[in-house]
Parts: sequence; C-alpha cells; structure tokens
Amino acid sequence: MRTLLLLSLSLFCCSLRAQERKLPIDTTVTTQHSVTINGTPINYTATIGTQPVWDELGKPIASLNYTYYTRSNVKDRASRPLLISFNGGPGSGSVWMHLAYTGPRTLKIDEEGYPVQPYGVNENPFSVLDVTDIVYVNPANTGYSRTIPETGDEVDRKKFFGINADIKYLAEWLNTFVTRNNRWRSPKYLIGESYGGPRVMGLSLELQNAQWMYLNGVILVSPADYTIIRNSGPVSDAIKLPYYTAAAWHHKALPNSLQQKDLLEILPESEEYTINTLLPAITRGGFLGETEKNEIAEKMAYYSGLKKEDIIDQNLRVPTPYFWKNLLKDKGGYNIGRLDSRYLGIDKQLEGMRPDYSAELTSWLHSFTPAINYYLQEELKFKTDIKYNMFGPVHPWDNSDENTRENLRQAMAQNPYLNVLVQSGYYDGATTYFNAKYLMWQVDPSGRMKERFDFKGYRSGHMMYLRREDLKKANEDIRDFIKKTMANGKAAKY
Repeated sequence: MRTLLLLSLSLFCCSLRAQERKLPIDTTVTTQHSVTINGTPINYTATIGTQPVWDELGKPIASLNYTYYTRSNVKDRASRPLLISFNGGPGSGSVWMHLAYTGPRTLKIDEEGYPVQPYGVNENPFSVLDVTDIVYVNPANTGYSRTIPETGDEVDRKKFFGINADIKYLAEWLNTFVTRNNRWRSPKYLIGESYGGPRVMGLSLELQNAQWMYLNGVILVSPADYTIIRNSGPVSDAIKLPYYTAAAWHHKALPNSLQQKDLLEILPESEEYTINTLLPAITRGGFLGETEKNEIAEKMAYYSGLKKEDIIDQNLRVPTPYFWKNLLKDKGGYNIGRLDSRYLGIDKQLEGMRPDYSAELTSWLHSFTPAINYYLQEELKFKTDIKYNMFGPVHPWDNSDENTRENLRQAMAQNPYLNVLVQSGYYDGATTYFNAKYLMWQVDPSGRMKERFDFKGYRSGHMMYLRREDLKKANEDIRDFIKKTMANGKAAKY
C-alpha cells in the first residue's frame, strides 16, 4: 500500500512538473542515428540538452539549449574537429543552419528551397558530419534557451543582450561545454551566419584571451558587417550596386548586352565600376557636376535594371528597399525578397518605396517552424511544452563598442593556425556578397594575412544552402576548408 501511495505521489508530482512549462536547467537526451553522406553510411549520436550560464558566484542565470552530434566509432576523438555553430538575428535560434545546412538532417523542400507539404526532414547527403562533430547553440531566449528568471525586472539584461555581453557569456559557456565533453584537444571551428558573423569574429578573440581556447578556423556565412549596415555614407551606398546587378540578372531585368552573359562574367564589371567610378562620384555628393551625374545614373541603370530618372531623383544613393519594391514594377509588378531576391511577393499597391513584407522570410518560416518542432521532439525525443523561439525576445540590443573586425584581426595575428572562410549568396540583399568581400578586405589592412582568407560565392541568397546545388557545393567548401586548416603536426609559428 505504501509503495502504491509513493508511486501515485511521484506520478502526480511529475504531472505537475510537466504542467509548469519550464525546462530543466541542466539536462541531456541522447539518441542513436545514421545518415549516408556522399555515399558512405555514417553512424552518429545526437545529444540534445540544456547547460547553464553561471554568474560570478556560480549561480545559474540562464540555460542554453544545444544539439550536439558526434560520429560513432571514432578511435581518436582528440584529433577529430569540433564545429560550433551559431545563427544570428540577434535573437534567432540555431534552427537555420542546423536543419538546412551542415547537420545530418535537412528540410523537406524543393530543389530551389520552397516549402513542400507534408513538412518534415530528410537525410542530408552533404552534411559535414563525416569530417567534424557539430554543436548547434541557441543563445539566451532563442530556441528553447531561456534566462533565469525568464522575464521581469530581475533579469540582468546587460549580461546577455548586447554584442559584447553576448560574446562574453557565450565564450564562458563554450568553456564549460568543451570541458564537459572532453574536447580541449580537438581542432575547433566557429561558424556564424548573418549576425552570427560578428558574433564568431568577436568570439575568436574572446575565446583566446579570456578562455585560452585557440581555434583553427572561423567560417562567416552571409556575414553582417555592422560597420557598414548601421552607418550610411558613400561606401555603404556604393557597394550595393554589384548585388543589384546580380538580382536584376536573375530576373532578366538587365540590358541584353549584360543579360546574355553569365552572372560571373558581369559581376567583376559591376564591382570594378563600383570601386573605381561610383564610389568616388558619391563621395563628392552634391558637388558632382550635372554631366557626370547623368553619366553615373545612366551606368547605374545599366547595371541595376532600374530607371535612370529614379536613380537621379535619389541622388545616386538607391536604398535597397526601393530596389526590392521597384525592380519588377513594370515586369509583373512583384516585389523581390530581401534576404533572397529570387523570391517574389505581392504588395497591396505597385507604388511605394519598400515592399509590404519579406517574401523569402515568410516562405522559410513556412517550412522551418514545423520541421524543427517535429524533429527535436519526435526524432531527438526532447519533450517540452515550452515554445521553440525562431526569433526570441532579446531587444533592445546594445550595439555600442562593436569592434569585431579588429577582434578577428587580432585573433589571427596571435594565432597562426587561425584561418577564415567567407560564404555568400549573390542574391542576398541584406548582407550582400560584395559587402562580405569588403568586410574581408578590411579585417587585415596590412595584407600580410590575406592568404589565410578564402571567399566563396553561390547562386542563391542569404541561406545559400536552401538551393540543393549550393547545399552540396557549400558543404564541400567547408569540408575542404577544415581539411586544409588542420595542423597535421605543423607548429603554430610564423
């Protein structure tokens, strides 16, 4: 009788805990799986869990949700790389690259990345799990991660929600993760998409200087360069043009002399014009002569598909929202996507300065949201009633004292092993491919480390991996980068 009573109380308490809608602060669930990558069967372990963020007194102030994949039957785990993956936002969960790029499962979508019902996941035959273990990290308030307490005045927001705070606590959290999982001897790589770009650039130095953890590589996927994005000026205005050329070419909106050429033939032309002619012209502002202004506008129209008169009306400084709204105004009346300009949307009216909505983001949320909820709960067996935050409450975000370009430069200078791979889609209108090139050029003004940078472009947008052809190519580029940057017994010295 006493045993039955205790069992009933236990079940009752468990039921109450389930109804609290809270995650355990520190827990793991482990499952076994297999995937075939490039024709080779790979067995692996998936560990999904939560790990605390500690304050100075050892008290948990947040719990971060992560998913960790390790290849099975590896004899020497110390020599096997570890890829640490972040998305951006700020405020975005790690769902995007996890379920569509590098992981062992990928979305059920068509060849170009559009949603397919019923929603779900397939094997990813191009995952890099064959060459590296991977951990996907959800920063505070993204995915299933939460601050402690979750809301209220007691949450010390300055510890989490700002570029430098984010870098600081994540570096500390990674120290604990690497220690718990016995990965100190492994070659380590950071990969960050969009805002995750400055995040991992900052982490490269923070890990070295505050955690004494040295990396072999940093991979920037469609990196956001906030030195440009948040500051208007001639450089910011000028370097949009090559993206305009790419997007207009995709939609067959360029003059025939350009349209009949391949994309990679015309982009160097547009880049050269941008640097050598457009940038100096915009720098002169209102003091540019009328004749030259007309010549510049005519050439911009040639490379962008926009009307010369509209370019003149905006003093040669064409905002990207205007381009998204008006490129196809007379060619079907669609707007084009911000993060991936291959996507089309329909606005309430044709006239305007910006689209009503982001056509690509609604498409992505259409397929990603059901897939991540299904996958984590049903395949990885992580059961919870709390909501998976695709985008979490992290704002206001403190952007002050952003210095991640210099952080990366200094980390590279201090660590001869550290190399950088930049990956961008030509049709990304938010963090454009030419902005990514510009960022790469500015990290190392001396040029003495330029051989340690590599840039790869793809015929897709911000999440270039949604297009199957680029999913294969981009993963292969990561695979080659990891193999190339393994130390293989070479000493870290100049």
